[in-house]
Amino acid sequence: MIGVAGLGKSGISAANLLLKNGEEVILFDSNKELDKNAILDKFDKKYQERIKIVLGDLKESDAKDMKYCVISPGIDLEVDFVKTLKSCNIPIWSEVELGYKYSKGDLIAITGTNGKTTTTSLVGEIMSNFKESAFTVGNIGIPYTDIADKTNENTVTVLETSSFQLETIIDFKPKISAILNITPDHLNRHHTMENYIRVKEDIEKNQDENDFCILNYEDAALREFAKRAKAKVIFFSSREKLGDGFYLEDGFVVQNKGGVVTKLLDTGKLNILGRHNHENVMAAMAISYAYGVPMDIIVNTCYNFKAVEHRIEFVKEVNGVKYYNDSKGTNPDAAIQAVLAMPAATYIIGGGYDKGSEYDEWIESFGTKVKKLVLMGATADKIADCAKKHGFTNIEKVESMQEAVSLCASEAKAGEYVLLSPACASWGMFKNYEERGHIFKDCVRDLG
Repeated sequence: MIGVAGLGKSGISAANLLLKNGEEVILFDSNKELDKNAILDKFDKKYQERIKIVLGDLKESDAKDMKYCVISPGIDLEVDFVKTLKSCNIPIWSEVELGYKYSKGDLIAITGTNGKTTTTSLVGEIMSNFKESAFTVGNIGIPYTDIADKTNENTVTVLETSSFQLETIIDFKPKISAILNITPDHLNRHHTMENYIRVKEDIEKNQDENDFCILNYEDAALREFAKRAKAKVIFFSSREKLGDGFYLEDGFVVQNKGGVVTKLLDTGKLNILGRHNHENVMAAMAISYAYGVPMDIIVNTCYNFKAVEHRIEFVKEVNGVKYYNDSKGTNPDAAIQAVLAMPAATYIIGGGYDKGSEYDEWIESFGTKVKKLVLMGATADKIADCAKKHGFTNIEKVESMQEAVSLCASEAKAGEYVLLSPACASWGMFKNYEERGHIFKDCVRDLG
């Protein structure tokens, strides 16, 4: 039997893939209040006799029957039932490892602290314009295991993968990997930056000289990592002129290949704002170039690409004030990029769940652009104290998104901006960043 721990979206998808391939599964969730019949109803009746459900505590007698256990990315590897699995020498797999085991064709895997969803979406669109069989999966919303049995030898799968998923890969080996950047995040889970960096770099650990790894030259840790990488490295840079790779020059993306510099793309024609998005575009171009996509397909797709929902997404203009939804800005570095992308005076709505982040650099990025900081959630006091330490005092705390939007609408003037960019996770007030973003958009659309 094979274990599946965590019965959310990725867990159910993983179990279905195993059942379709003739396996027996043990479904485990630490929530003992779940309804076993309701869980079974999520599966085809023809599979139900091959399902065993364990809720609450996982005993060694349950664990010892497992060949391996697929765990959901939200599960911390230090919880008790994982210790039980390890004591029984049960291999622990991530959902993306399982997807890799059962899928065919080529895999492109993208990770990084910020920019993953935008880059993955863009690469997915490029591949869809290049190949008949292309899938875009992972943290972007579709579990890898959902499509694994739909792939064939001519398929290319573009995967957004997180550090939580990379913690438990084994044979996972993309044809092309990409690490967009590494800045402090999830330190409540990984404890140290060294651990976090190591896990991100594991995306390349099974690659060889026939594969490619796309890296951000601006990240010092990634420049060091490139010296150890087994795959062929292609750099992109938003600040440096590279001797080899993709970089920005005078508003254009250019490529230097063997000393020959070619102007490829006018960033002024893109539909997405900010230097960080120009980095995302360069990463997507480098990935697609490494895969062999003709440059005209790459460039035309980039020009037609629209902003990903919840990532500096334009919502509406009300009384001359423009509202942007950056709910996916769940850490300070992402929130900094959103601030830098705003063209004029901005009201920021921030705060949320505390992941152990520090907010000094975010506050320092405000400069004279940010007029007011509206805070909510568990981190409101922590962020407010940090802001005051840096001399920013125009702060107001609110209890709901509706109150935050109404406050900003009452003060912002024509030509100014209101930006939801929380710098924090959504948990505690919202189910996820998507719900937070949708509620923000609803509140904005109700204005005027």
